[in-house]
Formats: sequence, structure tokens, C-alpha cells
Amino acid sequence: MYRKRLANDAALVLESLAPYREAITGLVVESTYNWYWLVDALVDAGYRVHLANTAAIVQYSGLKYSDDDSDAAWLAKLLRLGLLSEGSIDPKEQRAVRDLLRRRSRLVQQHTANVLAVQNLFSRNRGRSPSANAIRRLTPERAGELLPDANLAPAVQSTLLAMRGQEAAIDLLEHEACAQVKGRPEYRHLLGTSGIGQVLGLTILLETGPIERFARVGNYASYSRLVGSERLSNGKRKGRGNTKSGNKYLAWADLEAANFAVRYSPAIKRYYQRKRAKTNGVVAIKTVAHKLGRACYSMLREGTNFDVDRAFA
Repeated sequence: MYRKRLANDAALVLESLAPYREAITGLVVESTYNWYWLVDALVDAGYRVHLANTAAIVQYSGLKYSDDDSDAAWLAKLLRLGLLSEGSIDPKEQRAVRDLLRRRSRLVQQHTANVLAVQNLFSRNRGRSPSANAIRRLTPERAGELLPDANLAPAVQSTLLAMRGQEAAIDLLEHEACAQVKGRPEYRHLLGTSGIGQVLGLTILLETGPIERFARVGNYASYSRLVGSERLSNGKRKGRGNTKSGNKYLAWADLEAANFAVRYSPAIKRYYQRKRAKTNGVVAIKTVAHKLGRACYSMLREGTNFDVDRAFA
């Protein structure tokens, strides 16, 4: 009916679709890194939008080559047949708050990289390095006194100044996200869970999105990367699936919560030790993370508080 490459201009896209509006039953948009503006514009204009989960869509094997035209035709066919694998379109406002925490996560990683850089510099020039906490307390003025060469001081001082800016930005993003979520009852339920504090509770709540989109707890566990991925035939392993399919931020939050829970909850620590005696530390801690993930699903779906006996029976 119509085929044309358009610029990334929402007004132009809507104008091009207008003549066919009555015949359009659905629009498919691939879940790439830059879909926000297009999906929001189409939804606001009243179109029914389907966000294609590109990782779950199998390309038509009969195609000898693939380009945008053939991909668009294939997505349209999957939609018409009811076989389109879809992703979730979170509300615009909640998506923006979630992205604040994702930005915070990147800043934390950069901050950690700077701490390691200072430690490496001390280790190369002094044979030993201060602890991470000591570096966080180190002032630019004090850094020059601890190094044997005056030319090394600017390198450490510039890194420390960058760390101070990152710490301020991290606090700002954390405060903004918490201010918009702290009143929600499901957030308070998560804060009562062993191992889950403010940042982990925010991450789990915002990365989960509407809990209704997960029909069963197994779907949620899979989305959180808490289950394995194997291909079996006649009881024998024939390969592994995509273990990275799912939400990496939820996977990180559950694993962090598991480590804190093992440290501070006696009941969960006993469960971890029993598991570790039978397997190893990595498998045992991931088992604890799986249990906590399932507990979070129940709390978000039922609106209940954390029950350690129920979760780790």
C-alpha cells in the first residue's frame, strides 16, 4: 500500500500515516535503543502500537538477504498471524524515573573505575595501595603528600575531583527517583525484604514495571535472569540458550540483595550454607537470589509483606 523511508520526525510520520488511519489495525515498532519518541507519538495519536521484541523474533529462514523492507514485511506478517513476540511499553512517566536509576548505575560504575585507577597508581609507585574507603576520604591536597613524585599528584587530584562530581550526581539522581516512588505501598513492601535497601528497592520496582504483565512467577524469574537456559534432547544437553535474555538491572539487583541477605539475615544465611555444602558458592548465592526474586513477585502481585519462612521454607 505504501512504502517509504522517512526522517526521524514524529509530525512527518503521523502525516504519512494519516491517509491510511482507518485501515490500520496496529503498528509494529522494533525495540531498538531509540524507540521512545516514535512510540510515544503514535500512542498519543491514538494508534495501537506493538513493540516488537527483536531478541525473540526468529527471522524467516527462506530469506536470502535482509533489509528494512523485508524486515517490515515480516513484522507485519507476524502481527497479522498473531505470532509477534512483543515487549512491554511502560508508561512514559515511570519510564523516565526508571532511566534516572539506569543513569545512576552508569555513574556508579564510572566512580568505581576511578577508585580502581587511583589504587593502581598507588600500587605502581608505592608498592601498596590504600583501601577503597580511604580513597573516597582522600582529599586532593592530601594526595600530593602521599606520592613520591610531584608529577603524579595532578593525575590523582584530577581523578578525585571527577569522583566528587560523580558522587554529587549519584546523590541527585537517587534523591529524585526516591522522591517520586517513596509513597507507593509496593515500594514499602520491598523495603521490608531481607537484603533490599533503598536503591535495590527502587531498581526492582521500576525495572519490573506493571507486575500484571507477568502471568506466572516463572515468567518473572526468567525475565530477571534467575533461571538457567539449556537445550535438552533425550535428557542430554545439546547446547545453551541465550542466558543474557532478560533484564540485566533486575538480575544485578537480585544478586546484590542475595549477598546482603546472606550477610545480615540468620535464616537466609543458614539456607545459603546448606546449599553451599551441596554445590558451590556461586550456585548457592544464585539460589538465594532466585528465592528473593520469587518473593518480590508475590509481594508486588499480592501487596503483602516479606515472610522469610514462606520464601525460604
